[in-house]
Amino acid sequence: MANAPATIPELLAAGADEAPALKGAHGAASFAELRATVARLAGQLRAAGVGPGDRVALAAPNGPAMATAFLAAASAAVAAPLNPRYREGELRRAFAELGVRAAVVAPDAADVPDAPGVRRLAIAGEGLDLDLTDGGVPLAPVPVAPPTPDAVALVLQTSGTTARPKTVPLTHANLAASAASVARSLALAPADCGLLAMPLFHIHGLVAGLLAPLAAGGAVACPGDFNAFRFFDWLDEFRPTWYTAVPTMHQLILARAARHAEALARARLRFVRSSSAPLPPVVLERIEATFRAPMIEAYGMTEASHQMTAQPLPPGVRKAGSVGRPAGVELAVLAPDGAARPPGERGEIAVRGPGVTAGYEANPEANAAAFTADGWFRTGDEGYLDADGCLFLTGRLKELINRGGEKVAPREVEEVILRHPAVRQAVCFALPHATLGEEVAAAVVRAEGLRADALDEAAVRDLCASQLAPFKVPRAVVFVDEIPVGPTGKLQRLGLAERLGLA
Repeated sequence: MANAPATIPELLAAGADEAPALKGAHGAASFAELRATVARLAGQLRAAGVGPGDRVALAAPNGPAMATAFLAAASAAVAAPLNPRYREGELRRAFAELGVRAAVVAPDAADVPDAPGVRRLAIAGEGLDLDLTDGGVPLAPVPVAPPTPDAVALVLQTSGTTARPKTVPLTHANLAASAASVARSLALAPADCGLLAMPLFHIHGLVAGLLAPLAAGGAVACPGDFNAFRFFDWLDEFRPTWYTAVPTMHQLILARAARHAEALARARLRFVRSSSAPLPPVVLERIEATFRAPMIEAYGMTEASHQMTAQPLPPGVRKAGSVGRPAGVELAVLAPDGAARPPGERGEIAVRGPGVTAGYEANPEANAAAFTADGWFRTGDEGYLDADGCLFLTGRLKELINRGGEKVAPREVEEVILRHPAVRQAVCFALPHATLGEEVAAAVVRAEGLRADALDEAAVRDLCASQLAPFKVPRAVVFVDEIPVGPTGKLQRLGLAERLGLA
């Protein structure tokens, strides 16, 4: 493995010149075309005065243009992908917090502000016939020296629970190591084509959705921002062999699957992958039945350049409820004092390895809390390892509900509620209580087409009472048309009581 790619340009060299690399609405582009376009855009960034280490904000919808702009920005400088749905004030804050030098946007991006010291560039063209323009005029590219493995390639802001987001810098070596880990765990090959469902401002989409298949010499279909109504058309149009998404996306796909039996019969997915949030077992079972393919669950986070553990492909044994074994990292379960917990005992999950960031940017307090003296990164997740080294997650430490001293893992309650045939989505969360401190609550979305009297609060509570200890049964159940999620589709339990008007 001495010659394993350690930078993004080296990673892009994996594909054969004529092999398809990116597919989109305007056809497919080969690896040779992708490499040439990335080099041209990188040279245009340099011509715009963007040097190594400068931050380049990227605010454009998913698609081949956004994917290529990310690869170019990471190759020439430091990519800083942002949610293109951010409003002007949100973008200004992100520009300031990240120290942005230039912003690459779609030509019609009305909400992207002019900011002092930030050069605004538009990405124009179709397919991979792309240019960076300033005032509508394409820039003349200049040569760009290749980056070193230890150069920062990407900065992302975490969407955690602190008032100020933490900035995570990831090097070329971090990203290349994680992409290789994903590609190995999924046995990706040049014949594979992944359907990009995750947004390209999220580590899941960037590493598993984009870099991993390219690292294997395979193709990435970039149809645009995720749309559950168009997903089945994309299966026909791009003929993907796999896709990866968060559980809420899988649930939206399942909700529409019955209407697309013909597309499903034609689909030839080798596997489906889920990561970035706990996958309810019932969703796993339904996805596997729907696509006649194994569901591979993985565990990842931004600070580890995405993947930390992964379930094996068949014929490997996939244990129900497990997120698999460590993949590309060392993993330990730690007690509060930092001692390793033995198999079967719960504790905080910690990792270290080539994909893990060296630390948060300009945040010594967060680094002191998250990193141990011997290099372990504390994830903030609770779980345990079994005797075979398989990891089982029990929840975020901050999301555990403390009901008068009794600890309740929201995931356990959700898995029971989701088994009800009249439930489409469910999330369990803490509700403030005057004497207990916190009480258990649940928000539920009924299956489409059901009348309100088909499922009521009493039915949900009775179901939970039949399978859970009394202290775990939700005392409040609210029915909603939609559960609030974050920009990447992840459920957000913390603060949900306030957002639903219950606290």
